[in-house]
Amino acid sequence: MLNLKDKVAVITGGAGIICSSMAKALASQGVKTAILDLNKEAAEKVAAEIKNEFNVASIGVSASVLDKNSLEAAREKIVSALGTPDILVNGAGGNSPAATTKLEWIPESGAGNPEDTFFGLKLEGFDKVFDLNFKGTLLPTMVFGKDMINKKSGVIINISSMNSYRPLTKIPAYSASKAAINNFTQWLAVHFAKTGVRVNAIAPGFLLTSQNRFLLIDENTGDLTPRGKKIINGTPMGRYCMPEELNGTLLFLASEMSSFITGIVIPVDGGFSAYSGV
Repeated sequence: MLNLKDKVAVITGGAGIICSSMAKALASQGVKTAILDLNKEAAEKVAAEIKNEFNVASIGVSASVLDKNSLEAAREKIVSALGTPDILVNGAGGNSPAATTKLEWIPESGAGNPEDTFFGLKLEGFDKVFDLNFKGTLLPTMVFGKDMINKKSGVIINISSMNSYRPLTKIPAYSASKAAINNFTQWLAVHFAKTGVRVNAIAPGFLLTSQNRFLLIDENTGDLTPRGKKIINGTPMGRYCMPEELNGTLLFLASEMSSFITGIVIPVDGGFSAYSGV
């Protein structure tokens, strides 16, 4: 039903927890995958695992999603090895402690260190997170989307977040950048609508990743932090999402099963967006 065999997919951030799982899900359907990551060794490791497990072509390619020349060079390698892309998964992204406030809110008294609040955010940290998430989606789309337009066929899947709908405290840059991805997904879907190229996004609930672990897990005890407990308490299913639980939505959006769907963002969040807390 999915009919994805022999399609070519480019997955940015492909060596990460979420996107390596997505790459393997695509490979399980016979998709040839290009694992694009800043870390070449990690990308090649994922590609080797895919070839061994699924006996389908996969390559690891090093590139920066913030450097168009780097992406163009990666595209040349991918097209030469696998062919022009049919699917682009914009998965590169993340957060940074430099763009995170120490306090959830400013005390009513106004007392406390301003450096622990919004006023202590470092512009370079904010820029880093916003660029990685938003420009790191924009630039790969510019580079790999051209082939899809020329073929009059293709699927672009952006990775958003539940933060795009309901921003969490402490992480304004991450939340704002993911909200920008939602808007860009809708804009681009309209712009590409008559070309045969569809653009959608997935908004995961909360997973444990290298970017958020410092906020959710106490490094000394290994227990949930108070913030981690809040997230679990706000998720009706009472647990974190597992990476593979995003893959059904991924395959649906990548296939012709969703042939009349473009410009949407699908939450995969264990009920987080539906729950008022009461």
